[in-house]
Amino acid sequence: MQACGGGGGQSISSTPSTPSTPPPAVANVAVTPNPATATVGATVQFAAAVTGSAVSDKTVAWKVSAPSNTANGPGSIDANGLYVTPYPAPATVTVTATSNQDKTVSGSVTVTLQQPASSSGPAITVDTTSHLHAINPFIYGMNAFAQATGVGKAAGMTVDRWGGDATSRYNYQLDVTSAASDWYFENAQSATGVQDTSAFNAQVASDISIGAKTIGTVPVLGWVAKDSTSCSFPTATYPNQAKVDPFSGRCGNGQRADLSNITGNDPTSTSTAINGATWASGWVTYLVSKFGTAASGGVAIYDLDNEPTWWDAVHRDVHPVAFTYDEVTNNGLAVAKAIKSADPTAEVSGPVIDYWWSYFYSKKDIESGWGSGPCFQPWQNPVDRKAHGGAPLIEYYLQQFAAAEQTGGTRLLDYLDLHTYFTPQFPLNSGNSVGFTTAGDTLQQQLRLDSTRVFWDPTYTDPDADDIIAGKHNQPFTQPNYITDANYTANCFVPAQAPQVIPMMKNWVARDYPGTKLAITEYNWGGQEHINGALAQADILGIFGREGLDIGTLWGTPDPIKQIPGLEAFKVFRNYDGNNSTFGDVAVTSISTNQSKLSAYAAFRSSDHALTLVILNKTYGDLSSTLSITGLPTTTTTAKSFLYSQANLNAIVPQSNLPVTPGLSTAPSTLTSTFPAQSITILVMQD
Repeated sequence: MQACGGGGGQSISSTPSTPSTPPPAVANVAVTPNPATATVGATVQFAAAVTGSAVSDKTVAWKVSAPSNTANGPGSIDANGLYVTPYPAPATVTVTATSNQDKTVSGSVTVTLQQPASSSGPAITVDTTSHLHAINPFIYGMNAFAQATGVGKAAGMTVDRWGGDATSRYNYQLDVTSAASDWYFENAQSATGVQDTSAFNAQVASDISIGAKTIGTVPVLGWVAKDSTSCSFPTATYPNQAKVDPFSGRCGNGQRADLSNITGNDPTSTSTAINGATWASGWVTYLVSKFGTAASGGVAIYDLDNEPTWWDAVHRDVHPVAFTYDEVTNNGLAVAKAIKSADPTAEVSGPVIDYWWSYFYSKKDIESGWGSGPCFQPWQNPVDRKAHGGAPLIEYYLQQFAAAEQTGGTRLLDYLDLHTYFTPQFPLNSGNSVGFTTAGDTLQQQLRLDSTRVFWDPTYTDPDADDIIAGKHNQPFTQPNYITDANYTANCFVPAQAPQVIPMMKNWVARDYPGTKLAITEYNWGGQEHINGALAQADILGIFGREGLDIGTLWGTPDPIKQIPGLEAFKVFRNYDGNNSTFGDVAVTSISTNQSKLSAYAAFRSSDHALTLVILNKTYGDLSSTLSITGLPTTTTTAKSFLYSQANLNAIVPQSNLPVTPGLSTAPSTLTSTFPAQSITILVMQD
């Protein structure tokens, strides 16, 4: 019998074929260049090619990571694949690009990091016979460093300022103050709540114990805190505020839910109105009775309040109106006179202004300009400046104090006092300053070091200057642009100006009140946990000495555990060998042919006739340079050497003596050395 179906016994059934799997929409992300090498201090542009059968989104998310066994960071990479190296750097990092269409698909490349090759550095010349001026030891100061007396002494701190927002309303009788907008407009006890053992008194005693002078801040604002418990915007009175104290929930930030300011509060709910002159007289008289006069070791200097530009913001609960020429000047004169009457040996410092535009205009002017078209700029409608003869605010202030001395016979202002938060933004035009931040990648580090030029260099403007000229944003250091200025323009986007902060201050003083000294009582360049921050801080201290500043006090004192480099920068000048040996006290001429690579500061130390030099290598590679030194005796054949670098962030390390080749006849002596990458070298040789 034949099988059903016939056909030679073949089956009529078959196995269905399995459908093929479709290829993935995104099959691969390829990163180039691959392999890759990056030199520390440079950038590498990476690209990613996204391939697959149905790629609709060719964009990627970039990431860079360091090996898990290194403490060094990986650097940074932006959304366009531009990689910026770190310093210090691990041996390798991994750059990864992940498909934005399919986040399970990525490509990566290992990047080998290498130090720049050693190279010849710029030449340095020093002339020991060219004495520029005495270096005021008060440039090595800080703000409120009483919390670590031993550290302040080790760092060689010379002057300690009691300042900041809270001091504007400090009540010395009750030892209480207001945090104002810094912390929900709350009053608080400063230390013991007892006048004789107050926080300020503790700072004075601490400063005396280490041989540092004290700067105290005296209110000009017209209000002081009345107790240790009140706040200006209690939630019971003003519910539904935008933010409230997360700990107590009792006090708010004085803003409605829509972020508009609450107005009309009662200032006496937290504060007491004072006559500034009477208050200052009482406080200084008390301090003289407790610590003696300034001449006998008591409080040396008094600041005339703190940053009046922001009184109508920080202290708007008691001072909601923008400051004017007359308020800051006339009230400052009255308070200064009271201080001098109570202690004729004390010095006075003012107006303690921090904002670029407030060097030239009152806050009344600035707010008027912000509200006036077509430019809506601080200089647009300066009603207050016009009412005062067109004089810039700082110059008017100096002129009035000069006139007061002519009338009364007593100098009431000893220091022109400014705050200089002039660090640039990083990334550029981001609103984020490199001050008060960690060191960041090498682009941020280079920007930080370059920007110390703001204190002196006529060619330095903010790196965003090209944008402001193109009208892209309101860069902070444009020219003052008053109608009588030689470079005035009616264009809304005025050119950038090189601040040249210290020469600018000198010019004001020379024109308006000769003999007034120069103080910068707040500044911060960031990176204090890092060798980069130490370089920036040491550079600033060198600039302060070379340019002839009289007082410099760092705001944001370094943490003695987490920010050792920031403290070591002070030791470079004040205690480089652990035995309180210091940089010289008379500045002499020192010139580097490329200060952006190798900065050099020189000073004669009168106590032992030694020449001291501080040399900063700001680059990421070793630099070999020759120093030519005029005026050294032929008997000087060696230089003591000390080094601070990434190799040991905890200490300045003594090095082997360096040979000095004496000059013959009128030829200078020479010294050749290699200065390690990102380092500070101290050289000491007998003059």
